[in-house]
Amino acid sequence: MALTDIAAKTAKFDPTRPAGVKLTDGQGLYLLVKPAGKYWRMDYRYADKRKTLALGVYPAVSLADARKARDAARALLAKDMDPAMQKRIDKATAKTAAANTFEAAAREFHQVQNRGWSVSYSQKWLAHMERDLFPKIGRLPLADITAPMMLDALRRVEARGVHDTAHTLRHMAGQVFRYGIQTGRCERDPVPDLRGALKPHTTKHMAAILEPLKVGELLRAIEGYQGSPLTCAALKLSALLFQRPGNIRAMEWAWVDVDKAMLTIPAEAMKRRIGDKTNGRPHLVPLAPQAVTTLQEVHPLTGHGRYVFPSSRTSDRPMSENTVNAALRRLGFANDEMSAHGFRAMARTLIAERFPDIHQDAIEAQLAHGKSGVLGMAYDRAEYMQQRRRMMRLWADYLDSLRDGAQVIELRRAG
Repeated sequence: MALTDIAAKTAKFDPTRPAGVKLTDGQGLYLLVKPAGKYWRMDYRYADKRKTLALGVYPAVSLADARKARDAARALLAKDMDPAMQKRIDKATAKTAAANTFEAAAREFHQVQNRGWSVSYSQKWLAHMERDLFPKIGRLPLADITAPMMLDALRRVEARGVHDTAHTLRHMAGQVFRYGIQTGRCERDPVPDLRGALKPHTTKHMAAILEPLKVGELLRAIEGYQGSPLTCAALKLSALLFQRPGNIRAMEWAWVDVDKAMLTIPAEAMKRRIGDKTNGRPHLVPLAPQAVTTLQEVHPLTGHGRYVFPSSRTSDRPMSENTVNAALRRLGFANDEMSAHGFRAMARTLIAERFPDIHQDAIEAQLAHGKSGVLGMAYDRAEYMQQRRRMMRLWADYLDSLRDGAQVIELRRAG
């Protein structure tokens, strides 16, 4: 007699039959009732061996669904195929297909590269993927993704007005496809086909004052700053040292050697790849007398702690990353006029214009802009420090002259 839905629903385990209660349906199909639940099974013979095929758990798999699965298994047997073996093949195929999706490949690539990236870049990379690409193409096999599919995903990002992010995602997707080619998941990268398909992205430079007369106005405003003396000192050192804002605000007293007039920023505190942070050289910043004086004035205020510019809330953390920018706004300099990062562009531009005898590589080394090759990187070594010490003294004296209102003779551009 065939099994009924009511019989399947009301069937209960019989403790006197520990192997389970079998409710047969026909053609090998039966419901096995055990203490933990009810399981669909099918007994069959293949290659003269008795075998059992699992077809699911009741009630997730209904009686009707179990019968369909039994019929499909019998159709395989009619073709001299083992249903249990085919089930394993299908499961392995599905697992392989899942590992070949864009999201799976991207996450694997991220894990491979993660140790060589900075924490912030690693988090940013994955966040971009999870927000913008995984929802659209994440479940698709790499080999099935075409250039139009990729373009559609990127144009959804463009539609939000963030053209730079669309270009960044295009680059990141290319990394994933190249990794897919290397690991055998796909044979080609559709990303190069998108060249010219996205709206142009114009690089936005940090706001900076580059005209000597206006630099003088800025320096006089800083000199008269009425806020925190620590913020005032941070503004002064931003101009004198032109290091990255993060290195200025997180400066530690352990980095400062007043006697040798040298600031030594450890490799791990620099904006570098993880490998260079771990194994790279520290960044050396010679201090002009004006910078030394500024640090000496700050020392009585914070010299007992770790940071030169501690947070106003706790000495365990450095000054907020927005403090210098907020001070510039308070002094009357708008967002599009001057920024904390702008002190670097200001120094780079004016030193190149006003002191043509200073080698460009020395300026780049002071900015911690790494150059490729042994000779290029040599400018960041102590034995070349004499050139940079002279540059920093000239720069500090030049800033003093601008602040004090010395006559500025504009350089004529070559005709």
